[in-house]
Amino acid sequence: MVKVIGAGLAGCEAAMQLANRGFSVELCEMKPVKFSPAHKYEGFAELVCSNSLKAARTDSACGLLKEEIRRLGSVVCEAAAKTAVPAGGALAVNRYLFSDEVTRIVKSHPNITVVEGEVTDFPEENAVIATGPLTSDALAEKIREKCGNYLSFYDAAAPIVTAESIDFSIAFEQSRYDKGGADYVNCPMNRDEYDEFYNALINAESAPLHEFDRASESAGLKVYEGCMPVEVLAKRGYDSVRYGCMKPVGLTDPRTGKRPFAAVQLRKENVEGTLYNLVGFQTNLKFGEQKRVFSLIPGLQNAEFARYGVMHRNTFLCSPRLLNEHFMLKGSENIFFAGQMTGVEGYVESAASGIAAGRALADILDGKAPITYPKTTMIGSLSWYVANAFSDNFQPMGSNMGILPPLDENIRDKKLKYAKLAERSLKDLDEVLK
Repeated sequence: MVKVIGAGLAGCEAAMQLANRGFSVELCEMKPVKFSPAHKYEGFAELVCSNSLKAARTDSACGLLKEEIRRLGSVVCEAAAKTAVPAGGALAVNRYLFSDEVTRIVKSHPNITVVEGEVTDFPEENAVIATGPLTSDALAEKIREKCGNYLSFYDAAAPIVTAESIDFSIAFEQSRYDKGGADYVNCPMNRDEYDEFYNALINAESAPLHEFDRASESAGLKVYEGCMPVEVLAKRGYDSVRYGCMKPVGLTDPRTGKRPFAAVQLRKENVEGTLYNLVGFQTNLKFGEQKRVFSLIPGLQNAEFARYGVMHRNTFLCSPRLLNEHFMLKGSENIFFAGQMTGVEGYVESAASGIAAGRALADILDGKAPITYPKTTMIGSLSWYVANAFSDNFQPMGSNMGILPPLDENIRDKKLKYAKLAERSLKDLDEVLK
């Protein structure tokens, strides 16, 4: 008997992968006995926020990932196709019919037994833990005991931009006082540029908190001072961010030979250097506002955002320290994690991690080595990121073209480049699935 804890998107995918391989699965779901602060519907795979699974076309990051997991036998894709609603170029669903369809498919599988009620003990072996970003307090404590202090309860992340979208005729590489090599990219500002940016920042519109975020905040779960939203810090005074995350000391703008009035520093997000995060720019601004305001930063006027900043309640592991690229807990007897708690961000990404974990566990139980998905695939790059990102500043990541290895040829047309990346991804995935 294999245990899957949590019947969200990731848990349902993991359970179906294992069941389809002939294993008996005990799927544990605490609803309807107990609900998290965010969940209201009794069905499986409940979509808490948007009802959109993002772009449908394969030359988009999430569209590519959906096609990959469809080829891997995704129950989420199967149910979404049956419950889709008009949404232009996106795949959106009727959230209740979608949940009902996933529930029907999962419950009707002869190898799956559903057990209702909260799980409060950490499993010993042969299990997938997919309890989501609002894992119950009792189980979260057991996970913390097992995993140490590598469990976070609040997601305070800065935006990430692609390296190729940074304008290096303005931005320059330099560490403060030239210590540590060219580890940072700096976007310098003169006083007029800072004034424009500062005024836009303090007047930008913040995203509304979810009900469960407000409840967490009122209960005392607050972001510590070092993760304060940059817009909140800016409102403390004109020089607050210029003496904080935008301090220019130790930097020299090569265009002027002088220290800039202010500077935004970017730091590598991945080993390959294809992604950079805005250091100290944790934010709760609406995504459209982030694009508008942060594009005022010199050097980022054409920035492509691989991920926008977020700030909300989110239980997630420091996965690079804890998980391998198959989502298995290092040093464990076949204990896997899946879903947002592994550091993937988004509905489809959660489903993909459930598929990867379920298939890997099935392979191991069959006495085979788990498939390692090529990094050229979106599921492979996400799996690699979760296991190998910089652990000192690990933050959740969604699918984006910036995490894929570059093509051998230099294609400037973005649409054509993405189409080529998608073509390569699907070809390489088909090769490993033969």
